[in-house]
Amino acid sequence: MTTDFQQARLALGARLRELRTEGGLTGRELARELGWPQSKVSKLETGRQTATADDLQAWALGTGRPAAAEELTVRLRTLESRSRSWRRQLTAGHTPVQDALTAEYERSTVLRAWEGSMVVGMLQTAEYARHVFSRYMDLHRSVRDVEEAVRARVKRQEMLYLPGKTFHIVMWEAALCALVCPPAVLAAQLDRLSGVIGLDSVTLGIVPLGAPLKLPPANGFWLYDDRLAIAEDWHAELWLDDTETVNVYRRAWQSLSDAAVYGAEAHRVIMRARRAVGSF
Repeated sequence: MTTDFQQARLALGARLRELRTEGGLTGRELARELGWPQSKVSKLETGRQTATADDLQAWALGTGRPAAAEELTVRLRTLESRSRSWRRQLTAGHTPVQDALTAEYERSTVLRAWEGSMVVGMLQTAEYARHVFSRYMDLHRSVRDVEEAVRARVKRQEMLYLPGKTFHIVMWEAALCALVCPPAVLAAQLDRLSGVIGLDSVTLGIVPLGAPLKLPPANGFWLYDDRLAIAEDWHAELWLDDTETVNVYRRAWQSLSDAAVYGAEAHRVIMRARRAVGSF
């Protein structure tokens, strides 16, 4: 959880406590009024649990301040605009998440990516993407809309060939070797990567395992122009649009990009991984 996210959740909790005390209620009395465990009231007020929109509506009514519901909902939207938990996002499956990302791709002209753990989604084959989605659906125990999610991801790849867009993608060599799928699927995926080198709209860099690094190869992220950074963690997807934070991600991307090799050298690294896959 990010510091900014936690601070926002603490601020929301403080506002909830304020409404309760202004209403002359103890935590036990409010819990009884709402039919909740008292522990839930405590966790919401201390920022240890994220409220839902329904929770906030009930809180406003329970404290006798129904007009505060709109204010509380705005606070929640602001909080969630930064940290979008997978639990909530995947309620309807992976396809709506892919659709939301596609909208950001469409809005953007220059897109930059860093990925250290697997082949970046924009360059995945359908079969490779199928295995990746399946793994994450198992992790989050979410709706199994594998085929719909794969179609949405592959459809988005048509943007690689649209005029006016450029993609600067950097991956760690380790991502080329991760067996998140059967060896034959990975081999076909690496062949696909080789074919990307030379596309007018794509610059593909690979950071070799032995390359000196100024930064550790941490979590993957995308930069959409200079207005938005989206980073993934196990529990959530972070949408970060304040200038200072976007600049941090831009500097991180530049550092990793400087350590990468391109063109023929990148092709040699991909072929090295391809030969290793053939040994499985």
